[in-house]
Amino acid sequence: MCLAIPGRIKSIESQYDGLVRMAKVQFGGIVKEASLEMVPHAKEGDYVLVHVGVAISVVNEEEARKTFEYLREAGELDELEPSSMDQIENKRS
Repeated sequence: MCLAIPGRIKSIESQYDGLVRMAKVQFGGIVKEASLEMVPHAKEGDYVLVHVGVAISVVNEEEARKTFEYLREAGELDELEPSSMDQIENKRS
């Protein structure tokens, strides 16, 4: 199943001489890159729905939280959760 996952924009960078905006987006326990080309108005702190590495819409925090919880309950977020080994390593740091 193809899903758009909600995440919070942690930072934004321009690439390719300012032609492309990329964001670091936090999904639960991890951060991934996403293109902001479809949501040029998105800013740091916003919540976005990301599908295959592209932010497709800006959503409010409540909608993002609910969607993330539904996906977690359905078992669709396994790849976004840090592994138990990652959690052990982070506790040691």
